Amino acid sequence: MAVPSAPSAFRTLGLLAALLAAAVHSNIVYDEDPLQPVTSDETVSVGGTVTLTCHVPESDNSSLQWSNTAQQTLYFGEKRALRDSRIQLQRSTPTELSITIGDVQLSDEGEYTCSIFTMPVRTARATVTVLGVPGEPQISGFENAVPEGVKVILTCSSTGSRPPASLRWYKGDQELEGRPKAAESFPDDPTYNVSSELTLELSRADDNALVTCAVEHPSLAPGDKRSLQALRVLYSPYVQIVPESDLPREGEKFYLKCSGNANPEPTSYVWEKKDGELPPTAKVEGAFLHFERLNKSDNGVFLCLADNGQGSSQGEYTLLVQDAADNSADPTAMATSSGVDHAVIGGVVAVIVFILLCLLIVLGRYLIRHKGTYLTHEAKGSDDAPDADTAIINAEGGHSGAEDKKEYFI
Repeated sequence: MAVPSAPSAFRTLGLLAALLAAAVHSNIVYDEDPLQPVTSDETVSVGGTVTLTCHVPESDNSSLQWSNTAQQTLYFGEKRALRDSRIQLQRSTPTELSITIGDVQLSDEGEYTCSIFTMPVRTARATVTVLGVPGEPQISGFENAVPEGVKVILTCSSTGSRPPASLRWYKGDQELEGRPKAAESFPDDPTYNVSSELTLELSRADDNALVTCAVEHPSLAPGDKRSLQALRVLYSPYVQIVPESDLPREGEKFYLKCSGNANPEPTSYVWEKKDGELPPTAKVEGAFLHFERLNKSDNGVFLCLADNGQGSSQGEYTLLVQDAADNSADPTAMATSSGVDHAVIGGVVAVIVFILLCLLIVLGRYLIRHKGTYLTHEAKGSDDAPDADTAIINAEGGHSGAEDKKEYFI
């Protein structure tokens, strides 16, 4: 076997390098071809409108053309080639050709071609994806109220989606885990039917709760399509006896109410008194036990038995009748009465003090206005006289009755 010489080997390597460089250069030229049309893929929902745009970086006055999936010409420049009113020209320039397709159908999905008639002809492709919009979800499997503790299976279904839609379950704001079924499709219908099952064991807390089935799909905004199902649960009574007031007083009217809290509402109520008979003054009226006039003899434990057909339950209440004038059992009343008494006493004291001050002021002014001095002209020398007769004799003028005694008020 002959071994190639060194010069021959170098020539071979050089030829390979030249071929590689030419290939790379060819790709670069192709990528930067100013006449190569550029398009983009589009997604649209059934019934919507899609815009197809084709443009070239530079123009050599060659025309642009759009063709459909069957390679039928739609527009050649500004000229309509296919008579389809759904297809309209949006923009036509030497470097751009844009068209719109309205009321898109699933049959419009596929690959569209933009061509520029140069030498050679250059083309670009745009894939249009059409979304089948899912229908409103429908919930089935729950028609009538069911007793608590029973398991129910709800089924949610939606048709017409492409690609297949997803279904989610919620009870109130809480998401529940459903069991999706395989999507169904038919040869003459490119859309899918989807469904999901939800199993619930119902309790009395589920009565009137809302279960939601929501559809998720690229053609929909979150929460666009959903269906609601109200749950109705039958359950036995939970009995509580509610008094008219918390302070039953002797001699007053009073009643007790038997609250059944059931679905359906209780149909029968039975009132009893523990360890004895109902008082003669007590009157039963369905869920109510009326006392026309309370008496200490009414004290005791009262029972109410309620039944609604789903079951029965019993509640009890201890009645303790208070004295008619006894406020000690009502701290609020005592505090209120004490507060009122103190207020009244304080007011009376204030009035008395005010009246005394007024009397003192009036008396002082009266004394100031009537203050005076009394002067009397008595017999002079009376100070040295041993007795009254001598004082008169020694008086000035020597006359005992010369002048009557006078008093002057100044």
